[in-house]
Amino acid sequence: MPKKIAVHNLGCKVNSYELDVMQQRLKDKGYEIVPFDTEADVYIINTCTVTNIADRKSRQMLHKAKKENPEAIVVAVGCYVETDKAGVLKDESIDLAVGNNRKADIVDLLEEYIKEKESEEKVDKTLCGNSMVDINHTNEYEEMKLSQMPGHTRSYIKIQDGCNQFCSYCIIPFARGRIRSRQQQDIIEEVTTLAKDGCKEIVITGIHISSFGLDREGSELLELIQKLNAIPGIERIRLSSMEPRIITKEMAEGLAALPKVCPHFHLSLQSGCDETLKRMNRHYDTADFARGVELLRTVYDRPAITTDVIVGFPGETEEEFKETVEFLEKINFYEMHVFKYSVRKGTVAAKLPGQLTDKQKSVRSDVLLEMTERQSREYRQSFIGESFAVLWEDEEEVDGKTYLTGLSDRYVRVAVLKEKAKENNYTTGSISVVTPSAFLKPDTLLI
Repeated sequence: MPKKIAVHNLGCKVNSYELDVMQQRLKDKGYEIVPFDTEADVYIINTCTVTNIADRKSRQMLHKAKKENPEAIVVAVGCYVETDKAGVLKDESIDLAVGNNRKADIVDLLEEYIKEKESEEKVDKTLCGNSMVDINHTNEYEEMKLSQMPGHTRSYIKIQDGCNQFCSYCIIPFARGRIRSRQQQDIIEEVTTLAKDGCKEIVITGIHISSFGLDREGSELLELIQKLNAIPGIERIRLSSMEPRIITKEMAEGLAALPKVCPHFHLSLQSGCDETLKRMNRHYDTADFARGVELLRTVYDRPAITTDVIVGFPGETEEEFKETVEFLEKINFYEMHVFKYSVRKGTVAAKLPGQLTDKQKSVRSDVLLEMTERQSREYRQSFIGESFAVLWEDEEEVDGKTYLTGLSDRYVRVAVLKEKAKENNYTTGSISVVTPSAFLKPDTLLI
């Protein structure tokens, strides 16, 4: 009988995509996927290592799985495995360790482990090294492909792996290796298959999508998006986080010429102070960032510009934080994801002088959280009374009534009574947003 497998994902959109592929491959081989909080024969945790806290959460989930069923096979997969091999090897809760660039082989690795376990009392959790590659010395892109929709509306599409930026606070280049771009034809075939399965929206993702193609002849990102725009059935294309330098005049005008590309751009900032950006080893300054935003706002009407900001980076003075606040007010984002700097062992920033206290970080975080709440509310309310298309996704019960919720192309969440729309129906007619909702999520507008 097929063994029951429970899976759990930690971390980024890339991890989500990779877990979707792993689940499909397990299902295709006859394994039953069950909820993580139930007893299973195998637990697979797709780990994250972006912060020390992420490492701790990964270990907690691995230990929780072994506690749920001490006889189960617990599999640690991904980034945490890459950055703490010694800890993984001595952790008795982990039975099998699978590194990045071997996730596509999850079925073979698991079955090899089960076979060895049945014949031996104790098995090497790394299968004598077969479950890992030297991630920092490989130029091979691990091909993974979805054969069917993982959800009911949109799908992540991974186009590259690895990063060459080496920001001073970031461990990811050591967990994911150097940039490796997927072949365009493989991406096109995957998206075409998903479109036939009912996919309406794709989200292009990767560890550093701005570098797509740079390990070959040069940037291929715009060329790829142009090809994806031509695939029948796909109605929307979203882009995940990008570096601001990639937004040139040619890129902005090229994207604006493609009707399926959503005017929603996440440009990674991290700080609005040039001196702080230098210590972070970011490869741009605030002028570069502002120029990219202006180009997008020239070719699009009110594009949704979102970003990430780290507060309390080592050495960040009151004056530097003030510069950041002023810059953020000037740009006026739709949304900001605010993070308090967290020391990550193994990075340059962990050894920098001028480490701030938790209290200092919290005070600065609160300032930016108030700002983004205000800016986001003002942006959403600018669309009241207008019409736009919505891709309905989820169902929500409110005061005895059933609503469908979904997103506009600019990532504004909207709700409508269920009888007025159909789930997974890309509505192309006029949808009037008449008032901010007082009873749904605060970031939702009501039709």
